[in-house]
Amino acid sequence: MRNSWGLVCLALVSPIASQQIWDIFTTTWDRSSLFTYSQPSSPINFGTPGATGQADIVIDDSKTYQTVIGFGATLTDSSALLFSELKSKSSSQYWSLLGYLFDPTDGKQSAGFTFLRVPLGASDFSSKDYTFDDSSGDTSLNSFSVNKAPSYLFSTIQDILSINSILKIQIVPWSPPAWMKSSGTMNGGSLNTGYIDNYANYLLKCLQGFQNKGINVYGISIQNEPENSDKTYPSCSMPVSTEAAIGTSLRTLMNNNGFSGVEIIGYEHNWDDATGYPTQLMQQASGAFSGVSFHCYGGSVSQQDSFHSSYPSKEIYFTECSGTIGSDWWSDIKWYMDNLMIGAITHHAKTAAMWNLALDSSGSPKLPGSDSCSGNGCRGVVQINTGSGTWSVNQEFYAMAQASRAIVPKDSGGPFGKMITASVSGDYAWGLVVGAYQTNRVSSSDWNRYSIVVLNWADNTNGTWNPQPITATIEFRGKQATYTFPVGVTTLWWFAENSGSAQSSDAYRNSSFVSQFRDESGSVVL
Repeated sequence: MRNSWGLVCLALVSPIASQQIWDIFTTTWDRSSLFTYSQPSSPINFGTPGATGQADIVIDDSKTYQTVIGFGATLTDSSALLFSELKSKSSSQYWSLLGYLFDPTDGKQSAGFTFLRVPLGASDFSSKDYTFDDSSGDTSLNSFSVNKAPSYLFSTIQDILSINSILKIQIVPWSPPAWMKSSGTMNGGSLNTGYIDNYANYLLKCLQGFQNKGINVYGISIQNEPENSDKTYPSCSMPVSTEAAIGTSLRTLMNNNGFSGVEIIGYEHNWDDATGYPTQLMQQASGAFSGVSFHCYGGSVSQQDSFHSSYPSKEIYFTECSGTIGSDWWSDIKWYMDNLMIGAITHHAKTAAMWNLALDSSGSPKLPGSDSCSGNGCRGVVQINTGSGTWSVNQEFYAMAQASRAIVPKDSGGPFGKMITASVSGDYAWGLVVGAYQTNRVSSSDWNRYSIVVLNWADNTNGTWNPQPITATIEFRGKQATYTFPVGVTTLWWFAENSGSAQSSDAYRNSSFVSQFRDESGSVVL
């Protein structure tokens, strides 16, 4: 990649008299477009309804659902190390990458990721086993220090925060200190229940340690994958009763020490036990937990509905899924959109996030001896090539970027998007998967933004490869627009007056995007 910016400022902002589509992002199956911003040659107007298209998308904003706080990934020690090495090799490439990933500013062609998950201590993607207090028997936690983590972890977080002040950070341990566990090791085993209050205090100190480094935490979890006890990397089998007791103790400590606004997020494991562990956790300690989070390695996304049906007031997060090196690019995009970036949100989640934010071309570095990501290896959202000081983004990036741009705040200090209802009918309804969002504005005189993220996966006809663009009508508030969706993912938006308001002309043509040129391979040219 070259080291020069290709900048095209499209700063054209003007009032319009009716709802119009001006702004479109596209990622196509053949990679001819990769998170590419474009404008139609003339505005796509919402006008008097006529005949419907091959598919008919109906957007209903009469009711809003959960706020979607963002898309992102986990900053493991391994990911942070690669970022740090890139920064040392090429500072310009490092900052370009961070901006492309995390800048949420309206008018930037960046993904605007707003969710980051951070392990507390070692995970299967660390250089060694460690926690923040490995002094055996230190029940008073006198030896506790978050500085046991590599310094590049915190410096990378701080650099990201310098670009994105609205970043939501979730912290979660892979294992308690070995001396608190019956196994006496970080790898596998379970917590000795005699240390429940000590461990709750340990987690409080984690919050305080991050705060002391200028990192305010959105949410904390008790244990990553509590139904997993792998003996080759940090893990911990944690029964529901134990997690419930820790959560109850921690909630009291947090409320008494200035962290009442921080969420405790329970479970952190697969969809397939949605009616088991997370439901039992709410039965035992509902008051301690804001909600639960899910991973993709077992079950199906629709099982989130089962938990929601039992506890509709509790929040749902989707926080981990990993790509596999060597898998098919377009097949991955389809699965991610259907199950995570559109699917998880449709099934009540506030986030959708992948596993490692960054790895190298072989899915490394990884904890020595770990059997995690066996086979071809896990793929990061980003591939960092520290030897050459370059980077590239993978299919996980494009799937999340298309979704992220639909929900980031329109205004500085403004709210995130909320899910609204989208339904599809017509002969080609089977070919489209749609997510829809309403983003309110800081000023009541400004029109709300309405976004849709559309997967067209009509690539096969009777068993034969045959990608089919679908011309769809979009119905909104009694008006209709028409757009032809290529096979791929399309994000588009328009502006409309607040429901019930008398506003008529305060929508804006949002065209202030920075274009980034790409070379023949689809790599970003910086």
